[in-house]
Amino acid sequence: MSFNSKNPFLNNKTFSTAVSRKEEVHQATIIDYNQEMTLSGTINKSIILFLLLTAAAMITWWMAFNGMNPMAPTIGGAIIGLILVVIAAFKPQYSAYLAPGYAVFEGLFIGGISAIFEAKYSGIVAQAVGATFVTFMVCLVLYKYKIVKVTEQFKSVVIAATLAIATYYLISWLFSMFTSFIPAHYGSSMMSIGISVFVIIIAALNLFLDFDRIEKGAEQKMPKYMEWYGAMGLMITLVWLYIEFLRLLSKLNSRN
Repeated sequence: MSFNSKNPFLNNKTFSTAVSRKEEVHQATIIDYNQEMTLSGTINKSIILFLLLTAAAMITWWMAFNGMNPMAPTIGGAIIGLILVVIAAFKPQYSAYLAPGYAVFEGLFIGGISAIFEAKYSGIVAQAVGATFVTFMVCLVLYKYKIVKVTEQFKSVVIAATLAIATYYLISWLFSMFTSFIPAHYGSSMMSIGISVFVIIIAALNLFLDFDRIEKGAEQKMPKYMEWYGAMGLMITLVWLYIEFLRLLSKLNSRN
């Protein structure tokens, strides 16, 4: 049984439906190879998105620590960012415009959330950023040197676990909204901490799927806009990982 990447930006369907440059060779005598997806191009666009996200995050961060209420741009950023994700999932050809927009609005959300955690636990943001960066680099090295290979079985396990997490979060949220039910991942119990650790591991494993789809997209010579699409998908995974680190660290700090 084969699963694709849970990340909607890096699933097999999207990458297979985008016309590869190899398939276009028979359609034209002259091929512009500057319009093909490349690893270097995707890396460059990932850096651009990261810088945009960081710059936007500084806005709500500054608001929070200068006597202004950052909740409106924080919530608005989350909602608009989600809308842009959905649009890009169905219209990847517009990713060159949607990806930067997503980075900006998601940055507003990240900055506001980070400020809330930082106000409660001083130094937690730096720790979460460091943990996310180290995790990303470790996964990248493991993938680059084929220490971890993305096989179909690997994909199946990671995607099944990711779907289970998404389902659990959704059900827990619905129950907590309409009943007095308290989800197991709330609070700072050992079970709650254990759940956070498990989610972080699964989020990190999703990075391998992201690397694999980006690499295969470049090998298949997908259209140039898929660089933005791939970079956007990778950014989504990193944001998820960062937020989960914030949650875990907050739980650990609350036990001190």
